[in-house]
Amino acid sequence: MMDLSAREGPLDRVFAILEFIAAQRKAVSVAELAEALSIPLPTAHRIIGNLEERGLIERTVKSKRFVVGNNLVTLSAKVIGSAFRNARRHAILQSVSAQIEEQCEICIVRDNLVVYVDSVRAGSPTGLLFDPGKSVPIYCTSTGKIYMSRLSPEARGKLVRSFDLRSFTENTITDPDTLLRIVEDTKRRGWAKTNQEYWKGVVGCAVPILAPDNSLIACLGVSVPVARVSFDELDRFIEPMQRAAVALSETILRSDDGEDVNRENSIHSRYRPNA
Repeated sequence: MMDLSAREGPLDRVFAILEFIAAQRKAVSVAELAEALSIPLPTAHRIIGNLEERGLIERTVKSKRFVVGNNLVTLSAKVIGSAFRNARRHAILQSVSAQIEEQCEICIVRDNLVVYVDSVRAGSPTGLLFDPGKSVPIYCTSTGKIYMSRLSPEARGKLVRSFDLRSFTENTITDPDTLLRIVEDTKRRGWAKTNQEYWKGVVGCAVPILAPDNSLIACLGVSVPVARVSFDELDRFIEPMQRAAVALSETILRSDDGEDVNRENSIHSRYRPNA
């Protein structure tokens, strides 16, 4: 149980509440939150009310329990995008793109869409370019498969069956059971591939960029014309992409002088397929 007695500032409580709600796998009540954070119940009610008014948290349907709100999700996506667009991380993206000689992208999931936050085009003029801010459906992208693979089986099934699985190409997966099987394969493997499921003639793959606690920060992806790289040949990109993903993750954990903030997590522990 978290105790805020040592730091009683209003912002400490606000951030503690947001962090607590964001970390939960289910909606929480004000009483549960107040007990967990050692905050007086009236204070918790007041802060929750303010956060709800600002759209940072929201009440679940027909319930007095709370989850993160759309405004907080949007803000977090902007923060992640900004973090990955700094010079050091962009240089890592440029390096792996040059190494595999294909376009690379950094993507996040927001509102069940995959959003591109940074991309680097390789030297080839025939590559595809996804500008920052562009978004595509979650169910027909490699990043989306990784995101879904890290949900609990119950949440994953509920999410997949809520989709309108519209077909974009003849390869788009429109059967929920088939999609769930592929997502389970992604969970077991630890990375994802996509075979012309959104753009005809385009294949791609992605690897996760993980935080020290193995939570998903973003994904590093590659998109390439199938005329140049076949679906099966995508596998050769995975190892250099995983190394780059680790480097990207480690830059998030470094202070401005380059010193590691946290050295306790090894590269391999962050890439356990079933983490």
